[in-house]
Amino acid sequence: MIALTLRILAPFLVVAVLVLLLRWTFSRGRHNVAPRSARSGDPGEYGLLIPVAAPADAAEALALGARLDEAGIRYTVVDTTSGPRVMVWEDDAVRARAALR
Repeated sequence: MIALTLRILAPFLVVAVLVLLLRWTFSRGRHNVAPRSARSGDPGEYGLLIPVAAPADAAEALALGARLDEAGIRYTVVDTTSGPRVMVWEDDAVRARAALR
């Protein structure tokens, strides 16, 4: 008798648990993780990205980025605590420095 009752109620219990989990996941309440605001870091705090240039302003950073694009090197411009830096992957650092000379 108990096995029959569990066999009948089990699918309803599973659906109820899934509904509660999905409701909790997609709710906009206070328990969701809030995104942190971006902060500037030290040039050495960017993991596998290596600084290859320190442009004075955004216009110079765009000019340096165009030269890296022509060389086929992926880059990003980061606003660090020491000012803007053009960063590339560690494997591309030597090629990037040569392209920027």
